[in-house]
Amino acid sequence: MKTVILDGYRENPGDLSWEWLKEYGEYVVHDTTKAAETAGRITDADIVFTNKTVINKASLEQAKNLKYIVVLAAGYDVVDIKTAKELGIKVSNTPNYGSSEVAQMAFAHILEITNNVGLHCASVKSNGWYKENDWCYWLKPIISLKNKNIGIIGFGNIGRQVGKIAAAFGMNVYVCEKMPVDDPTVKNVSLDELLKNADIITCHCPLTDETRHIIRKENIAKMKDGVIIINNARGPLINKADLLEAVASKKIYAVGLDVVEAEPPKENDEVILCEGINVTPHISWAAFEARQNIMTICQNNMKAFAAGKDLNVVNL
Repeated sequence: MKTVILDGYRENPGDLSWEWLKEYGEYVVHDTTKAAETAGRITDADIVFTNKTVINKASLEQAKNLKYIVVLAAGYDVVDIKTAKELGIKVSNTPNYGSSEVAQMAFAHILEITNNVGLHCASVKSNGWYKENDWCYWLKPIISLKNKNIGIIGFGNIGRQVGKIAAAFGMNVYVCEKMPVDDPTVKNVSLDELLKNADIITCHCPLTDETRHIIRKENIAKMKDGVIIINNARGPLINKADLLEAVASKKIYAVGLDVVEAEPPKENDEVILCEGINVTPHISWAAFEARQNIMTICQNNMKAFAAGKDLNVVNL
């Protein structure tokens, strides 16, 4: 069998190994793949690994040998699941590889907004403390998290980790989740109730037709004045124009993003330059430990596939 990895560099920039794939035959690793290259690179592949490279209907229909796709992430919206199923191509993801790490990044953004560590550190390093000539000073408000309401949209593996961290800070945890929530320490509420009550809203739901632009003008209007928004799930969960308008009007106090609608963003993108929006380059997942977990889950997925079994298959 031939395995093709379309965008292997971010998963393994050199500190992990793909050598285990030799057990299954030939393999080819591409650091990155442009959209126009995808179909050509998978046309004779039996197995394909992708992280963020889109595999659409046209590419799938040209890949006559393709039997199996492994997505190097929990989210699998980069693959046309419906077409893959119609063509008999199984698709597996790598779930729950870094829930703690992604939750950690969500709170890194929250704490940067509430405590302004980077701002004050930079000020001190430029002699701001010396010039202030006092025993302390602050450039922006320091915000306590205790007794604040956090609203978590999506209460899967990552959302649950965020809830645990929030509880440790003494926050009241509201969650919006369709599935039953068996955690007595949180309040499972409607989206409208979450939007109404939350001081901080953080997105941890998958990107679907229903959740696309879940943060948009009509929902922002239901939020508290001065709300904080965090998104390190999928960029299109937020309507860009509506977000910018709400930040400009101070309806939204501050935003922390690890994802944006188009990645990478264009040069001088309005979201990147906007005062009040902090942006990191989609690195919630990037800890070595999380990437090692991805590799281990992929190995288990491949072992199951080779044995004629299904593991983490999302399009049965």
